[in-house]
Amino acid sequence: MQKVMIVGGGKGGLAILKILLETDFLSVGSVVDINEKAPGILLANELGILTGNNWEELIDETYDIVIEVTGNQKVFEEIRAKKHKNTVLVPGTVAFILAKLLEEKEALVHKFKEESYKRDLIFNSTDDGMIVINQQCEVILFNKSAERMTGILQSEAIGKHIEELIPSSKLPRILESKRIEANQEQVLNNGLKIITTRFPMLNENGDIIGAFAVFKDITEVVNLAEEITNMKEIQTMLEAIIHSSDDAISVVDEKGRGILINPAYSRITGLTEEEVIGKPATTDISEGESMHMQVLKTRKPVRGVKMRVGPHKKEVIVNVAPIIVNGKLKGSVGVIHDVSEIKELTQELNRARQIIRTLEAKYSFEDIIGDSEEMQLAKDQAKLCARTPATVLLRGESGTGKELFAHAIHDGSDRKFNKFVRVNCGAISESLLESELFGYEEGAFSGAKRGGKRGLFEEANNGSIFLDEIGEMTPKIQVKLLRVLQENEIVRVGGTKPIPVNVRVIAATNVNLEKAIINGTFREDLYYRLSRMPIHIPPLRQRKDDIPKLCNHLLSKLNQEYGRNIEGLTDLALLKLKQYDWPGNVRELENVLGRAIIFMKFNEVIIDHKHIPDLSNSKKIEEKNEKFISFLEEGTLASKLEEFEKQMIIEALKQNNGNKTATAKKLGISVRNLYYKMEKYNLEEFSVQ
Repeated sequence: MQKVMIVGGGKGGLAILKILLETDFLSVGSVVDINEKAPGILLANELGILTGNNWEELIDETYDIVIEVTGNQKVFEEIRAKKHKNTVLVPGTVAFILAKLLEEKEALVHKFKEESYKRDLIFNSTDDGMIVINQQCEVILFNKSAERMTGILQSEAIGKHIEELIPSSKLPRILESKRIEANQEQVLNNGLKIITTRFPMLNENGDIIGAFAVFKDITEVVNLAEEITNMKEIQTMLEAIIHSSDDAISVVDEKGRGILINPAYSRITGLTEEEVIGKPATTDISEGESMHMQVLKTRKPVRGVKMRVGPHKKEVIVNVAPIIVNGKLKGSVGVIHDVSEIKELTQELNRARQIIRTLEAKYSFEDIIGDSEEMQLAKDQAKLCARTPATVLLRGESGTGKELFAHAIHDGSDRKFNKFVRVNCGAISESLLESELFGYEEGAFSGAKRGGKRGLFEEANNGSIFLDEIGEMTPKIQVKLLRVLQENEIVRVGGTKPIPVNVRVIAATNVNLEKAIINGTFREDLYYRLSRMPIHIPPLRQRKDDIPKLCNHLLSKLNQEYGRNIEGLTDLALLKLKQYDWPGNVRELENVLGRAIIFMKFNEVIIDHKHIPDLSNSKKIEEKNEKFISFLEEGTLASKLEEFEKQMIIEALKQNNGNKTATAKKLGISVRNLYYKMEKYNLEEFSVQ
């Protein structure tokens, strides 16, 4: 390999370098240019080729060729004067011409190889064996099928005499006779019988230049004959199977003409064979389009299409599929179901689907996003709860993900394959909630369903029931719920017989149940039953470090909903989100991100702080907190509570014009207790001003 120096690293030098890198007999030893940032110098540095800014320091007797591409005649003459006598100096223009010639040569070679590859691909893709010999009877082409049938490797066959490979070959005879020998039987060395056709190869002057044979394994022909022989037997079997089916079946050819129906088809449609066979597929249609014709046009099956067929306009459901043999469309087959036979099953299926939609848990613990210490504690507690049958009380503000935790607890429990029922206690009226939860007996109230109705506790038997907004339950329903938790049984509305149930209760609330107990709106005994395993789900303001991960999760969901491809948020946008206290929690965060995406331009893929709508300034909240803290620092907690209580009593007296009974009712205390507190705070002589 000859060593080359390129003097000049500009565009010309870069072009010469790239061309020389493609050659196998020239090695670039160095590239020289006075500009260290010349493109040729930069490429050479990347490739590890020696570079410099002075050719005199690098040139020696080891270089076979120096290519000067600076275009400076003075540089060319200096190199010619100082180069070694055995070193050839080539002007850049000459080198470029030579390189172009080499490039064209390589392109021709590549084209030749490509054409050869295409030829070999065609020859090797056929199932027929092909052998070609030249005038010397040497094999010059031996395809894969020939290799498979003869058992001789292609690499071993090329260049060998044909009779050395296949002694029984008659190809040398074709070189002499120049005649075609068609459909000749021959036995190969391995005993395989073939049918072969041999052809002479002539040039444009009619001179013989070789011969080739195309042959097929005769066993395939025998198998084909056997298939034809057995066709009638197979057809008879298929007809017997089709005729024994209770489903109506019709078959049409590729042009949509009827070729086969079974007795069930005539029974359902009322059409005889004479009215269908050989007739267009539209013959049996009374209302709707022919599904046979649609399938023949699209080559795709259709299922569950409603239509009417026959003279009696029978309502049916049709499934039709194409018949494709070896990639060719041969017709289509249709199966017809009488709707009257499956209407009852369809109704049951719809009911089952409706129940399933309410009885499945959609989320697992993997769907709960958050690495903060507060959220990890909540998740660890929930995972522990999932492994026990105890009642769970989920507490947290609205939008923190209480329902998500309920789903995950059910999914992580041994009840995961049973029902999961969700009930929003605050969204259903008292009378309706009672009957929905516990069911009712026949005649329990006007409009009650005959035979009564199972309640959701019965539906959730052996599974879990999620009671959201448990704090909104009325005292009457609280009593019945307490019975379920204590006795594991329910009594339907209007019934007297207890029904045992095995249900895991998961409750959730965003209200202060302790305050509700004091106010008398929530039963204390029920509270203790529910709060055996309380889990506090932290609000978003207490885990702001989770906001980046939450945003990524929510963006994936919003991208699907809005058909966008938002990739993330800038640091400024995340900072803006972290500065807000999120009273609406994760639900509010999702709302803010959704609004940002809606107002973004379609070509924007990153949410910036300018896209995020204005949020309430958390500094105002901090200022209020600071004022409150300073207020507390001025006295003890007890004194401040007494001061606050006194002010509340004064305001209530003012609103009720000094009426003690009305004031006590408004404050939620007894009149006696009001007099006691008025005496305590020296308000006995209170007057409305």
